Amino acid sequence: MIRQLIVAVLLTLCTQANAQDVTDQFPPHRYITSGPRHHWFGYYDKLQFDPTGRYVLGMEVPFEHRSPTAGDVIEIGMVDLHDGDRWIHLGQSTAWNWQQGCMLQWLPGTDSTVIWNDREGDRYVCRILDVKTKESRTIPHAIYSVSPDGKTAVTADFRRITDVRPGYGYNGLSDPNTDDLAPAESGIFRINMSTGESTLIVSLKEIATLGAIPNSQPGIKHYFNHLLFSPDGSRFIALHRWRYPNGKRLTRMITASPAGDDIRIVIPNGYASHFIWRDPRHILSQSKNLLGNSNWGNFLFADREGPPLEEVGRGVLDGSGHLTYLPDGQWILNDTYPKGADRLQTPHLFHIKSGRRIDLGHFHLPKPYTGEWRVDTHPRLSRDGRFVCIDAVREGEGRQLCLIDISKLVGLK
Repeated sequence: MIRQLIVAVLLTLCTQANAQDVTDQFPPHRYITSGPRHHWFGYYDKLQFDPTGRYVLGMEVPFEHRSPTAGDVIEIGMVDLHDGDRWIHLGQSTAWNWQQGCMLQWLPGTDSTVIWNDREGDRYVCRILDVKTKESRTIPHAIYSVSPDGKTAVTADFRRITDVRPGYGYNGLSDPNTDDLAPAESGIFRINMSTGESTLIVSLKEIATLGAIPNSQPGIKHYFNHLLFSPDGSRFIALHRWRYPNGKRLTRMITASPAGDDIRIVIPNGYASHFIWRDPRHILSQSKNLLGNSNWGNFLFADREGPPLEEVGRGVLDGSGHLTYLPDGQWILNDTYPKGADRLQTPHLFHIKSGRRIDLGHFHLPKPYTGEWRVDTHPRLSRDGRFVCIDAVREGEGRQLCLIDISKLVGLK
């Protein structure tokens, strides 16, 4: 009896020790929002943290597990990390989706200005708010990516995106060119962030006739999505996509100047996905059928037409995640889609020089979170590279914002 008791105690201690080891293998994290309402931020290539690292932007909604309607309103706010993670209301929007929200972000080049898309009458607009002075204004065009100096934005036609890729556009306004496979009036627009003046700089008609379209067939419908300025603002990336009548899509990556000229087809083979600028002249992007790798992988491209320079992190850095370089350029932040029977999402760091990967945690994604209303973690960095914020499902509370401290992992004090 005594021997059995000793064995039982030892087994319990071993189990507790193992459980502690599993917990300790990941950096500290905490949820900074809670229910009953649901909170998230959206995409990985927007500024979620203010320059001081104190305020973290987010969106709030009272429901999940369905598509938003034109009448569904989300609340815009920010979390004060220095005041008990207090939620501060900033505004609202009726132009949003689950994957990218309403393009909420801090306006680059400013200390306290926030921008987001909204709908006003028969058009999509952009709200601009100084969170300190409370001064606000509206420009008469939705935005997508903003230049580093905050003066210029580029954007796609969200009416078109809604028509061809539900879940990435906004409900409320229909595409006036829905019957045109490559309209001359739709495409990429440049927006003056001071005046709101918009100019069509690359039309769908133009891009549909530029270069060779892989697997070109009658009836393919063209559109743009996923735009991002380079770190110096001299160029921007856009994904040129086309949808086949059966619903499948292929993609080319292009870059262009803010004037819409000097267009370069960086990835012409039809397989381009998540990407990030490494510096003003190089792009890390996911593709496949390149450099002997038929599967999806992460490839470094020069901003030009031609083959990639190298594959980065083959077999270690996940080939389907959302990529960000840390400020020192030595690490890449990434994540995974749900994997295994437990549907675990794993944000991770990849050290470029050593090829070492460090997982930041395993986050369970329940089965109801699929398709359009799935919750991708979309890891976002603080400006100083000390913290990561992700969207994750918190047990019993739905999607919430989670903060991960990576400072010790990357050598920051």
